[in-house]
Amino acid sequence: MFAWGIWSEGENPTRLGTTARRPPLQPEMEDIEDVLGPAGLAGGGAPPGLRLPLSTVAVKPKRRSSRVAQTPPQPEARIPGTQTIYVKTFGCSHNQSDSEYMSGQLSAFGYAITDEPEGADLWLINTCTVKNPSQSAMTTLISKCKNANKPLVVAGCVPQGSQGLKELEGISIIGVQQIDRVVEVVEETLKGHEVRLLSRKTLPSLDLPKVRKNKFIEILPINVGCLGACTYCKTKHARGHLGSYTIDSLAGRVKTVVSEGVREIWLSSEDTGAYGRDIGTNLPNLLNAIVAELPVDRSTMLRIGMTNPPFILEHLKEIAAVLRHPCVYSFLHVPVQSGSDAVLTAMNREYTVGEFRKVVDTLCELVPGMQIATDIICGFPGETDEDFAETVNLVKEYQLPQVHISQFYPRPGTPAARMKKVPSNDVKKRSRELTSVFESFSPYQGMEGKVERVWITEIATDGVHLVGHTKGYIQVLVIAPDSMLGTSADAKITSVGRWSVFGEVIEGSVVVGEAPKQTSNELQKEQKQNQLEESGCCGTESCGTCVCSDTVQHCGAEQCGNTPDAPQTSGDVDRQEAIQSTLVRRNVEGLTKAGESIAAAPSVGKEQQVNLVTRRGVSVDTILWCGLAVSFAATVALLVLLTGKVSSTSSY
Repeated sequence: MFAWGIWSEGENPTRLGTTARRPPLQPEMEDIEDVLGPAGLAGGGAPPGLRLPLSTVAVKPKRRSSRVAQTPPQPEARIPGTQTIYVKTFGCSHNQSDSEYMSGQLSAFGYAITDEPEGADLWLINTCTVKNPSQSAMTTLISKCKNANKPLVVAGCVPQGSQGLKELEGISIIGVQQIDRVVEVVEETLKGHEVRLLSRKTLPSLDLPKVRKNKFIEILPINVGCLGACTYCKTKHARGHLGSYTIDSLAGRVKTVVSEGVREIWLSSEDTGAYGRDIGTNLPNLLNAIVAELPVDRSTMLRIGMTNPPFILEHLKEIAAVLRHPCVYSFLHVPVQSGSDAVLTAMNREYTVGEFRKVVDTLCELVPGMQIATDIICGFPGETDEDFAETVNLVKEYQLPQVHISQFYPRPGTPAARMKKVPSNDVKKRSRELTSVFESFSPYQGMEGKVERVWITEIATDGVHLVGHTKGYIQVLVIAPDSMLGTSADAKITSVGRWSVFGEVIEGSVVVGEAPKQTSNELQKEQKQNQLEESGCCGTESCGTCVCSDTVQHCGAEQCGNTPDAPQTSGDVDRQEAIQSTLVRRNVEGLTKAGESIAAAPSVGKEQQVNLVTRRGVSVDTILWCGLAVSFAATVALLVLLTGKVSSTSSY
């Protein structure tokens, strides 16, 4: 019989033969080093801290029971590194990057990564703590995993920021700065041990093995944590204080991923503008160093991550100069959260609405075609009708190309959770009103007929269109073969809907950089779509705001440009477009073959000029007439055949 318990960092080992300190769970250990240390590696006896079988019966502390504890079933012994791991990610792009690093290490060790939970030997859930919906989704998934009797490891911000959460009892957990030890945690969990690694240490290396969800997109974390202290933010509890990677390490990583064929680099951070303040440098220095590593043929583009107003104010001109660079998207995510200074003070956001205006006005003035996204929290504690009216007026005034609208969610342990709440009915009413305001905009009106350069990196969720982005990060949906992924081309905007912009690739305009190199880290099967938001997840880089609730909106405007956040289908899209999408879906295979012939075109220097026969949408009338003609011909042939048979029968 085992004396049951858990092992974790920072705990003293319990002597063999004594009663466990907590309800019986799994064999207790101190830390992974106890198993993999010198004794374990040398094979010299039992590892320190590992509980060995005893003849005594363990009982729960401070509770007497006449029933003998039953030995739980032991997992089937299998060779480490041969199992299949299901990885599920909730949250922002930083979380997605962490999952890609963990998947890369597991793949390099021999584990197979899958997106099918039923056939997996272990589930690895990377969690988000920004808002209640994402954490609720995590809780639901944990319950499913337990019901399926699967070993489970929970990573990310929830276990790091809420270590005592009841739902995490009896589960292996790994902190945000321990992702480089995921292989060890998975190995021990598969053996039946409960592992808890949460202590903070040095930043994980940027050169760990990585399996990208989209091989053309590299999510590059430039720092962890932030310098703020927002009263509603739970992420600070998990990610902690600011910790920046060095410029040399980040520039080196960019050089590496470009050589691997990456076509888009996303800088990820809880607050990009605060970068370097802990190591004596700043964001403009980093951006200039990264831009210097980008190919001059514009085959790889850079997207700058979310930045709060306080730390960008002093560098507006320098950042504007970077945003004008040909290899940098003219796009920036700057959360305002409220249009009221009183509410911003209660949030402890450390800036005013006037300072937010200065950021937006300056960048729109200095950067042609500048696109700015923002976030709004409706119903923050203490928000009055007058405060909310100021927010509505701000949204109406700027009509920014993208707005994430969210209701306030009190997060346990934050100062805002103790504040007097706005009635929930008022919160919902304000959210609906603000949503209605921005939906009244016509963000893409006037774009028809324009020609834009687009960088194509993804397949749309409809499985038919490819997703490209303009220099201003406006999403353009084009019909083209998959071989165009990772290329750039000129596209003529043909139609717009409320949420989507459609275009046609112009013949002879496709430019392909050096062919992507398949690295040893890309062991996972390639995904056809790159979505940072999983179902029920929270997907944003903004402190306290996510895009997992139905109040989140991707909105457009006229002042700073038009940036749809994701390829979506709207009821406002013309019926003709919807019919064409359905018809084109049937011809994807043939079009892919056409794309293969394009890929075989000879290269010129480091670039390929591809004469592409544009795949325009086939008109409905043409297809219908062709179908009728084929049907008529088949009918005539059948009648001729039957007539011949009848004639031959009559002759006899």
